[in-house]
Amino acid sequence: MNEMLASTVTRAEVEDLFYHEADLLDSWRLDEWLTLLTDDASYYVPPNDKPDADARFALFTIADDIVRLRERVIRLKDPNCHAEYPLSRTRRLIGNVRITGVDGDAILASANFIIHRYRHNDLQRVFVGQYRYKLKRQGGRLKIAERRAILDAEELGLLGSVSFIV
Repeated sequence: MNEMLASTVTRAEVEDLFYHEADLLDSWRLDEWLTLLTDDASYYVPPNDKPDADARFALFTIADDIVRLRERVIRLKDPNCHAEYPLSRTRRLIGNVRITGVDGDAILASANFIIHRYRHNDLQRVFVGQYRYKLKRQGGRLKIAERRAILDAEELGLLGSVSFIV
């Protein structure tokens, strides 16, 4: 691990970022959530059987760059987005936050998550998994350069639509 880069961030700072992100997403404050991302951020939900796969060579549930993320936020906020209108209610629980290494100028971190999702006239859905992040410091703030949500479910069909941001 690059000791110099690793010493520029604490687990508490990473936890604060992850908890803030969870609060923004649960509150559907998606425009504010976008400010947590770098200008070249990427967001992945890889296949369950290949969590480390490359999106160029495997079919991902979600493989968005920053442009697609911004477009996704616009769609999710639109009342004509039937998959999320009325909006799902979600509650994210984040735990086991760890700084796991350094990759170039990025700090690697991970956390476990449980997301409870409630929709009008639908069953409660529970999404469980691990986040893997690449974080970068920009303008004195820790920002998300890459976010990978690895779902533990063997099969996603029973979980329903993953139209919201996992």
